[in-house]
Formats: sequence, structure tokens, C-alpha cells
Amino acid sequence: MQLSIIILNYKVPYHLLQCIESAEKSIKNLNAEIIVVDNNSQDESGELVKKYFPTVKFIANPNNDGFSKGNNIGIAKAKGELICLLNPDTVVGENIFKNLLDFTKKHSDFGAIGVRLIDGSGSFLPESKRNIPTPKIALQKLLNNNTNYYSALEEHQTGKVEILPGAFMLMKKDRYKEVGGLDEDYFMYGEDIDLSYKFLKANYQNYYVGSEVVLHYKGESTAKNAVYRKRFYDAMMIFYQKHFEKNNLSRQFVNLGLKLARITHAIRKKENTTPPIIQNIICVNHSEELILKLQKLYKKEIKPSSLENLEKDNITSSLLIFNAEKLSFDTILQQIQKLNSENNLFRIKPKTINVLIGSDNSTIQGEVVFL
Repeated sequence: MQLSIIILNYKVPYHLLQCIESAEKSIKNLNAEIIVVDNNSQDESGELVKKYFPTVKFIANPNNDGFSKGNNIGIAKAKGELICLLNPDTVVGENIFKNLLDFTKKHSDFGAIGVRLIDGSGSFLPESKRNIPTPKIALQKLLNNNTNYYSALEEHQTGKVEILPGAFMLMKKDRYKEVGGLDEDYFMYGEDIDLSYKFLKANYQNYYVGSEVVLHYKGESTAKNAVYRKRFYDAMMIFYQKHFEKNNLSRQFVNLGLKLARITHAIRKKENTTPPIIQNIICVNHSEELILKLQKLYKKEIKPSSLENLEKDNITSSLLIFNAEKLSFDTILQQIQKLNSENNLFRIKPKTINVLIGSDNSTIQGEVVFL
């Protein structure tokens, strides 16, 4: 088998269904499988996956054992020569895996391969490609001293990078095992940094492919609260102890710095997340049934548009609803990126389920609206 896609789910059932819908289309002509591991969500996730995607391998983990252990459960069942970690709150295009499989044939030295991540507004997520957060650089960054540990590689470029995010990470299964895989000492956060670094230490190269894009509704399954901050900074402490600790003084310095950074993180001003004023609601490649449901939901006029008209019109201050029953995910991702700078908001209507899914930026949780 060429590829196994591993999706670790926790309490995002409808994002998960949309993710699987896009992933199934992306492997249509490949010898591949999708494996979902559910970390004891205690919701309808399992029932929905079995109902709508009966060919997907669903593993119900009786415990929430965190990111590393949950993914390792799925990887242990994977039959593919390649494995891809994929967050449940993502959307992939139809051609992404075909293109990346071609890329692997030309770069035999790869450890992990990542892609350009965008948020629900179409904005680029700079954590798509990062440098190693050495203690000095990371502490300066965390303390807002304007030190940037994101890779200097341009957004649309392709090349070698040091650290890739676990939201999308393509690897060879045998090399994953060779370097020790995801370290289960991490519960959540830091494990992707650790894995990327282990590939580098084993003399493999990590690659960022800027021509390929994945929509990531960042943070859907994790609230950015005190628990998040503690897990994040605890994970960074584990990383430094494993890879950079030289003496007790160094450990105390890093520990003190992380505690201070955690406090300052908690008291920083929140980013202004006021959404733009929406003047129009546009349904792209509509059906009459969908238009009627949207009118009932929003209680205002819904403007139908074809993809051709969307290309011609100057779209601003609009909520655009993309009908995935008639549009490819590749097309939807392209349009979101094209229209993201004009105070527009975006929602996707998946084919499988009767909901709208979207997020207006990377700092707040998005929404699932039932039709």
C-alpha cells in the first residue's frame, strides 16, 4: 500500500467528517487508506464516521492519551509505506497526495514533508515552517523580544526546513520507526518539534512544499486557556531537557524563562478579532434547496453565483458559502486564498453532512451551523 492517512480526533465530529470527505477524494486513484483514532471523545464522532464513511478504519481509544500516543495507535495499524499525520480540523485538496508522492520520488533523503497551511480566512500560518527553537531563541521569542524562529523560506517556495507542524506531516513509516516516532512523554504540543528534530539528527531532510496548501481551522479541538498554556510550556521544557540540557544551571535557566513566558502569555492583550461588516451573502455553485435553507437560516437575501461570475465580480465584505457538492476542494481552497484580503468571510457546505463549517481567523474557534 502506498499511503496511510492517520487522523486523531477529539470532540470535533463535524470537522472530522469534512476532513475525511476531502481526504477520501484526495486518495481516489491511490492505493491508500484512512485511519481515524478517536481519543475518547464521548460524542457522536464514531457513529457518524461509521455511517458516512464505512470504509474508513475507526479505532475507538477508551482513553484520551494525548497526541503522540493516539497517533501511534493508528500508525501501528497502518499498512502504507508512507504515513501522513492529518489534523481532523483540516481540509485537503484532491491533488495533494498525488503531487507529494511525486515529490518523494525526487527527494529520497526526506524525513518529513510539510505544506503551506492557511487558516479559515485564507491567511498563511507561519508555523507551517519553523527553525529549531533553541533555548536562547525560543525564550527571546516567548518574551516578545522580536526574535523570529519561523523559517526564512518564502511562503510559496519549496525547500529544506528544520521544523514542521503535526497538523500535516508526511513520512516514510520505516523512517518514522527508525527515529523513534512521536515521543509519548509529550501529551500535546512539542511532539512535532521533537519528531522533526529527530529526523535532522538522523541525517534526513525535512521539506516544506509551498505549492501545496491545506486549510487548518487552527485550534478547533483545543481552547487557548490556562490548561493549553501549561501543556505548551511543559512540552517545551521536555524538549529542552531531552535535546539541549547540558547542566543543572542551564535547566534552571530554561525552567525560569518558561515560567516567566507562561505568565506574560496569560496577560498579553488579545488580538482584535472583530469580524468585518458583511454586506452580502453569496452561495457559490448553489442548489435551489441550499438557497432556501440559507435564506431560512440567515433571514435575508442569498445571492447565487457561479464560479465564473465569482472570477469576474469584485467581491468585498461578503460571506461566501462554497457548496462542496458541486465544487472540488482544490477549487474552494484556491478561491478562499484569492478572496481573503477583501474583508470576506468563508464557509464550506460539505457534501456528506448538512452543515456549514468555517472560521474567521486563527485565534478564535470557528463555527458549525446546522442547516
